[in-house]
Amino acid sequence: MKILSWLKGLGKKKSGSAAGGAASDGGVAADHDAIPGHRRRVIRDHRLLPKPPKKNYWEVPDPVLKREEANRVFSPGMLTRNTQIRTLTADEPLLRERGLPVWADEAAIAEALGITRARLWWLASHRYDDRITHYTTFRVPKRRGGFRTIMAPKRSLKAVQRALLQQCVQLLPTSEHVHGFVPGRSVATNAAPHVGKRVVLRFDLEDFFGTVTFGRVRGFLLAMGYNYTVATAISLLMTEANRQPVDVNGTLHYVPVGHRYCVQGAPTSPAICNAIASKLDHRLAGLAAKHGFEYTRYADDLTFSGDDESKIGLLLRRVGELVVDEGFRLNREKTRVMRSGSRQSVTGVIVNHTLGLSRQKRRVLRAKIHQMSADSPIEHLQQLRGELAYLRMLNPAQADA
Repeated sequence: MKILSWLKGLGKKKSGSAAGGAASDGGVAADHDAIPGHRRRVIRDHRLLPKPPKKNYWEVPDPVLKREEANRVFSPGMLTRNTQIRTLTADEPLLRERGLPVWADEAAIAEALGITRARLWWLASHRYDDRITHYTTFRVPKRRGGFRTIMAPKRSLKAVQRALLQQCVQLLPTSEHVHGFVPGRSVATNAAPHVGKRVVLRFDLEDFFGTVTFGRVRGFLLAMGYNYTVATAISLLMTEANRQPVDVNGTLHYVPVGHRYCVQGAPTSPAICNAIASKLDHRLAGLAAKHGFEYTRYADDLTFSGDDESKIGLLLRRVGELVVDEGFRLNREKTRVMRSGSRQSVTGVIVNHTLGLSRQKRRVLRAKIHQMSADSPIEHLQQLRGELAYLRMLNPAQADA
């Protein structure tokens, strides 16, 4: 009954309260203290709430949205079946508490990113039939066969995404257990907690970026405290759908053939995916700690390590359950159980006794050094220096050997 009463209360307007903020400024009304399960306050924009019936038939209601603004609010990218989130406005105290920029509307986003609002609308719009595309799509071969689809944003969008990453996305909270695409962390910090353990378990998240959809990004930004319009615009800037080119009388039309998601190639994708996966990280870290194991994540690679081999079966089962429960899925073919009697590798780093590279890779590197001469191309020399620097980062003693 509490849930039912809460749902009924969502559409009701109240006067301003301490929890909801000032209701008289900016036409915003607060109707509830907080969303259950989240810290943000529910503060609603009364312009988008149902209007009271007219007292007199000759009464002409005042327009609350300008035509240009209304066209944007009801454009395809802004549509939602959840009318309760459409009316949400910003929880500014919460945004300041989390160190995030307080953007009240799309004009504020455009100003912060150094573009006009018209340019923002052009970049952050979902069109069902577009004559151009903001991405260049190509495929690269995977190391173990198959291809990976890369959607690289074109120059104008990429510049905006980089600015958005610097000013907002990289400020979103992430867990201390993630080491991929985080400043100050690396494959070395990801592998270090697993050195010298009797058993190492490695899992792989299937299509990690692809499972972080536009809806998940928008919902996360709403939970952070942004209003619906701002959360939607930012989400549109960071996601895209696969598009099928269709030739109609010599003119190419790009038609979406699926939902929007965080694509590989956008500079914002790693950071927003790390932030959204934070809850998964905390749950998996709690599971690991409960059974005496260590846990880290590097992008889509999950690693557990410990000394109690009797827990292997339990972890194999529970990790899969938690991953699915958090909206991701495992690639079962890449699950590995590595005991101390065999080679234990974490994101390409050997962790049996100390951090480093395998003996085979070190032999290959040593052979390259012996074969290098003064006449060798400069690019080969630079590549060799990079490989040596990588080994020195992992294990200085192996680099000097």
